[in-house]
Amino acid sequence: MSLTTIDAKSMQKAFISGANNISNNKEYINELNVFPVPDGDTGTNMSLTIMTAASEVEALQEPTIDLIAKAISGGSLRGARGNSGVILSQLFRGFCKDVKGKKSLGVEDLASGFARGVETAYKAVMKPKEGTILTVARGMSQKAADIIDVENDIILFLEQVIEHGEAVLAKTPDMLPVLKEAGVVDSGGQGLIEVMKGLLLGLKDEPVALLDAQPQKLARGAGVLEDIPKAKGSGKEDISTADIKFGYCTEFIILLEKELTDKQVEGIKEYLLSIGDSLVCVADEELVKIHVHTNHPGRAFEKGLEYGQLTRCKVDNMREEHSERVIMESEKQKAAEQEEAFKQLKAEKSAPKDKYGFIAISTGDGLTELFKEIGASYVVSGGQTMNPSTQDILDAADKVNAENVFILPNNSNIILAANQASAISKDKKIFVVPSKTIPQGIAALLSFNEAIEPEKNLEGMTAAMKDVKSGEITYAVRDTSIDGKEIHKDDIMGLADSGLASVGTDVDAVLDELVESLVDEDSGLISLYYGEDISEDKAGEVQARLSEKYEDLEVEIRSGGQPIYYYLLSVE
Repeated sequence: MSLTTIDAKSMQKAFISGANNISNNKEYINELNVFPVPDGDTGTNMSLTIMTAASEVEALQEPTIDLIAKAISGGSLRGARGNSGVILSQLFRGFCKDVKGKKSLGVEDLASGFARGVETAYKAVMKPKEGTILTVARGMSQKAADIIDVENDIILFLEQVIEHGEAVLAKTPDMLPVLKEAGVVDSGGQGLIEVMKGLLLGLKDEPVALLDAQPQKLARGAGVLEDIPKAKGSGKEDISTADIKFGYCTEFIILLEKELTDKQVEGIKEYLLSIGDSLVCVADEELVKIHVHTNHPGRAFEKGLEYGQLTRCKVDNMREEHSERVIMESEKQKAAEQEEAFKQLKAEKSAPKDKYGFIAISTGDGLTELFKEIGASYVVSGGQTMNPSTQDILDAADKVNAENVFILPNNSNIILAANQASAISKDKKIFVVPSKTIPQGIAALLSFNEAIEPEKNLEGMTAAMKDVKSGEITYAVRDTSIDGKEIHKDDIMGLADSGLASVGTDVDAVLDELVESLVDEDSGLISLYYGEDISEDKAGEVQARLSEKYEDLEVEIRSGGQPIYYYLLSVE
């Protein structure tokens, strides 16, 4: 087939196809991660990022290029998870800015959009590294620029661009030795190729369908997909979904830019009733709480955005419920929960703001308790296995009633999402402390000095992290080779700040080797946080053994409760 322009409908279908394609291939992309740790990582993060945008694009009933661009840019920005997801969102953001105002797109528009997307993404990364998704994106952009004068058929144009992108991707192991040693190409670059292939199939009128057999939902603040449980109870199991006129229970709160008039509130109600029913609309001077059943959640959100920022956004597909009784009880429960949330948010907004607030990202009951003990205002559930999105971080910041909020990502794959949240936050100033590990986050928070200004505190907290050496003990999910060490599936790995420090088949032996690599003549304290798979008795044995071996050092041990990692540790 031949195609010289892309209209709004075609763009909508193509983007959804691209999103579906990477979602279908996310596990394959995850397998390309260099470190074989048991995490969701690149494929999952990129998939969740783009699917957030795809849901908004799909909700557009009368799409235009501008509306689609706005949905892609905003959705991916808020849904961005992990470094790969943030970079992908920035590629989209630049492209969408470039095509704004156009009625249709040709090859010149695509090439220009690609170039701006690459420029935007490179600017978003503090120290861009070649051999990554950025390199693949730039290669495709350069190819697009090279052929716009000789190829005006969009299908042939994109086929050549993707083919060149695959060639660049194949060379990424030559740019990053760690990729070559592991025998893989860059996972982020592969993810971008999958998006582009899906887009192309959509334009060929062969759109990719989502293959997930089980309905899934995104766990808020967790960064992982959970299966939707089957409804329980005595309700009618074979209820016809045709009986549900409006299928999506849509809830959100508008943080008003200014107080609404009675006429404006009535206008909101009239509009929402024109696209749905079961409306609850409660307004005061600062907030508006919305609950509505509709077939077009995106339209409801767009209406709310006319008056301010949105928070506590939630959409449930009621047609996926299997019981009338469950639906009714769920609706009552959700209404009560949202009413309580509304009251709480209103109280928080009216309370005097603190000067400082702190958000830590971690997983495990013990670590959550520890961060709260040392001053964290709020702890976002997340970490290596669960990268929170930009929106999750913004939601957390919204709950902290402070003028200046410090974010402790405690994971290198969350820092970019935190930076993105800082950049788009409007009602408070967010400072991102670039902590890459839990011990670094603890050290940074303990070093905070309320007597000095936020900028100086950021410098001091960042400097404090350099006095801590971090370590992690986990297991391998596949065979690979890193730093000259052969790793086999289920091997135990000891990871230090500099990379793989030890590997073996016994947790204790690997832990001992890791600690030995971190301790030096200046060391005075070893702190261990044991995970959910380690008993208290076992942890006590480890503490006694290390205390005997390092008699001049203090050895502290505490339950972290974290999954996946047998131990997290620090030496300082």
